[in-house]
Amino acid sequence: MTAMTSTHTPPTSLHTPVIGWFEQHARDLPWRRPEAGAWGVMVSEFMLQQTPVSRVLPVYEQWLARWPRPADLAAEAPGEAVRAWGRLGYPRRALRLHGAAQAITERHGGDVPSEHNQLLALPGIGEYTAAAVASFAYGQRHAVLDTNVRRVFARAAAGIQYPPNATTAAERKLARALLPEEDERAARWAAATMELGALVCTARNEDCSKCPIASQCAWLLAGKPAHQGPARRGQTYAGTDRQVRGRLLAVLRESVAPVPQAALDAVWDEPVQRARALDGLVADGLVEPLPDGQYRLPLT
Repeated sequence: MTAMTSTHTPPTSLHTPVIGWFEQHARDLPWRRPEAGAWGVMVSEFMLQQTPVSRVLPVYEQWLARWPRPADLAAEAPGEAVRAWGRLGYPRRALRLHGAAQAITERHGGDVPSEHNQLLALPGIGEYTAAAVASFAYGQRHAVLDTNVRRVFARAAAGIQYPPNATTAAERKLARALLPEEDERAARWAAATMELGALVCTARNEDCSKCPIASQCAWLLAGKPAHQGPARRGQTYAGTDRQVRGRLLAVLRESVAPVPQAALDAVWDEPVQRARALDGLVADGLVEPLPDGQYRLPLT
C-alpha cells in the first residue's frame, strides 16, 4: 500500500456537497437526536464498533431505557452489562462501557465530560471514541476516523480503493487537513463523511452515481483502479473460538443462577477448543468461576 496523499482538490470544495447530501439523506437514528445526549452518543459508539446499525438499534433502545445515565449503569454489576449486551458480539465492549460509566460517575459527577482529554482518560475509551463523542455530542472540531470515513478519504482524496488495514499517520494528517475550520461545521462534516461511507461509498458495490463528490473523487477519476495493497482481513466466525465464546456466554446470560460445568460442556463438542474459549472468557473478566465448579457473569 502506498502512503496516502491528498489530491490538489481544495478541502472546502468537498465540504458543501457532502454536508448538503447529509442534510438530505441522513438516517434518523436515535443517537443523533438531541434527547440522546452525550451518554446516548457514547453508548452508540461502543455498540457500533464492528457491528451494523440494524443489530445495534434494539439493544441500544433497551440499554438506554434501563440505564438512562452513566450512574444507573455504574450501580449495576458488570455482569448485567454483559447480559444486556446480548448477541452484539465482542462483549468486552460491555465491560469497557461499564468501566467508563463508573469512572464518569466517580470523576465527573455522572455527566459525560466534554473535554477530549478527559474523555480519552476514561477506561475503555480510545482516540476514535473520544473524538466521536466530543464531535457528535458536543459539536467540537476533531478528526473522527472510523472505517467508513477512512474509505471515503482513501477514495476521494488518495485515489485508492481501500485504506490500509490499520490507521496510519498519513491518514490522520489527511483527515486533519480536510477538517472545516469552524467547530460546528467540522462536527457536521465528521457525521456526513461517516454516513457517506455507510450508505454510498460502501466497501462493496459502491454507488458512485449517488455520490455528491463523484466529480472530484480521485479514485473514480483514475478509473477506479483495483486494490493493490495487502490482502484485506476477512471476518470469519463459524467454527472459531469467537463462536464458542458466544455460545458459552449465551448460556450464562440466560441464567440468573450460576451455571454448572455440564451446561457449558453441552454447547460445543470439541473439549480443547471449548476449554480454551472458556479460559479466555475468564481471563477477559467476562465470566467468573466459582469454587464449586460453577460459572456466572461477573459481579464485581
